[in-house]
This record gives sequence, C-alpha cells and structure tokens, in this order.
Amino acid sequence: MALRFTLRQLEYLVAVGETGSIAAAADRVNVSSPSISAAIAQLEQEFGLPLFVRRHAQGLSPTQGGRQFVAEARAVLAAAGRLNDLANAITGQVRGPLNVACLQTFAQVVLPGLRRSFTARYPEVDFHQFERHQAEIFDGLRQARFDCALTYDLDIPPDLEFQPLLTLPPYALLPKDHPLAARDQVTAQDLAPLPMVMLDLPFSTDYFLQVFRPHGLRPHVVERTRDIGVMRAMVANGFGYSIANIRPAPEIAPDGQPLVMVPIAGVASLTLGLVLAEGGRGALVIRAFLDHCRATLAPGAGG
Repeated sequence: MALRFTLRQLEYLVAVGETGSIAAAADRVNVSSPSISAAIAQLEQEFGLPLFVRRHAQGLSPTQGGRQFVAEARAVLAAAGRLNDLANAITGQVRGPLNVACLQTFAQVVLPGLRRSFTARYPEVDFHQFERHQAEIFDGLRQARFDCALTYDLDIPPDLEFQPLLTLPPYALLPKDHPLAARDQVTAQDLAPLPMVMLDLPFSTDYFLQVFRPHGLRPHVVERTRDIGVMRAMVANGFGYSIANIRPAPEIAPDGQPLVMVPIAGVASLTLGLVLAEGGRGALVIRAFLDHCRATLAPGAGG
C-alpha cells in the first residue's frame, strides 16, 4: 500500500499541534502559512477525519483524533531521524539534517560563522538554525524540534545535558562618553544607582539581577526590551548601561553609535556551551557539531 502522506506533511502537522496556530507553525518550520494549511487539509482529506477545530479567535485546537495523530506523527519523525543516524554510523559520513537552536542574545555574534565553517567541512549536512530564548530552547529540545542548542549554563534542567565550551565574564555595556567608560573595571556598587536598560528575557534577567543581589543591591531599571539590538542602541544613545557577556567586534550599536565594554569585578562568569537532549550524543552529526564547536570556540573567541 502506498504511503498517503509525506514526512514534511507530518512535520507541519506536529508544528500546528504544538503551537495551536498556522502562523506560529509556519514561523517554526520556516515556510509560508498557505503551505501549512494545504498540508493539514491534504492529511484530513487522505485520512477522512478532522484533525483540528478552527477557532478564529483561539487558533486551532486538535480533535481527539488529531491529538493521537500528532503523537504518532512525532514518533514517526523521530524514527526517521534515527534512520539518518544509522546510515551515518554505518558509512562513517556526517550528513543529514541538523537543527541547531541558539540563545538569541548572542546568536548574531556566534552562530553564522560557526555554521559557515561547519557546513564547509560537512557539506552534506542540512543545517537549520533557530534563535530562541532559554525557555523556548529547553522546550524545543524536549520535543525534538532541536537536535542541540548553543546557550549559557543558566538553570539547565537535569533532563538535558550541558557540554561547556567557553567561559565568558560579564561586562558593563556603556556609551562611549559615559563617566565609567575609561575605567579598567567597574563594580556592582558603581552600577546600581545608574539607569539600566534591561535585556528582559527568561532566565537572562535572573542572571543580570544576580550581579547585584550578593551585595544587597537592586539595579535602577529604567527601560526593558527583549531585543538585543534595541538594547545596544539604547545604551549607545545614552539611555543607560546594560550587561553583556559576549563582546562583539567592532563595539558599535546597530545604529552605528560607539559602545564601550568594561569588565565587572567580583561577578561570576557564564559558560557558553552546547545543550543536548538525553542520548543526543549518540548521533554522529551531533557529535561532529560538538567537536567542531570545541575546536572553533577557543578561549577568547566570544570576547
């Protein structure tokens, strides 16, 4: 009997089932919304049952049968992925799909160059990248949407494996003409009374606050943003300082204004590493990417 569906259709089905939205599913798998809608309609027609209930205000909700189909589709996709792993193990070749997530606070600095050098070495790898915040990374790894993720060691849950790559100390991000910009280093006491532009993302915010808590201090947060570029531009234009661990070169904001990064004394560093789902290192392509990260992200590469 011929198959009545494709793996791509199943991928779209799972995306809709997990996001509850055609638009969100399209964003997750990087295709157009009409492609997602067409795939769901074709599956419903082929199997002769509704998989989702359409609600204009609330998106899509899976029917009872739809929930069962989403669960089975997820299992089929996982099994198909293991076939790639088996083929790589037998042939010793690094190839096939690799879905890599990256913490959005440093993705623009780390991921493009790392991806370019990895795919140049392994041209048969179908590399896909995703910029997400920490909570989305954990969720995506658990649901097998991501094979691995580059992120910091911020509250890594015990069911995920963290492979350290690079230690990065914290810096105060300042406009060039700031009174502290000429210092060799600053302290939490120096920064606490000054206006701060907070990069307000899950888990990241807790780390920034931890700079001050051991000293019984709280930062004077005047603005919050979830966009790293907006944060950098606000700092460069004098709205306040911020805190970062990745030091880009050159040190300029997206609008071209200069920035200065001054080390913060007495504050714990963050460790950048690769997070894997349980058993993730069994796949040859993931092991190859981990080894490449270790070789490429040498001490100082992020700073």
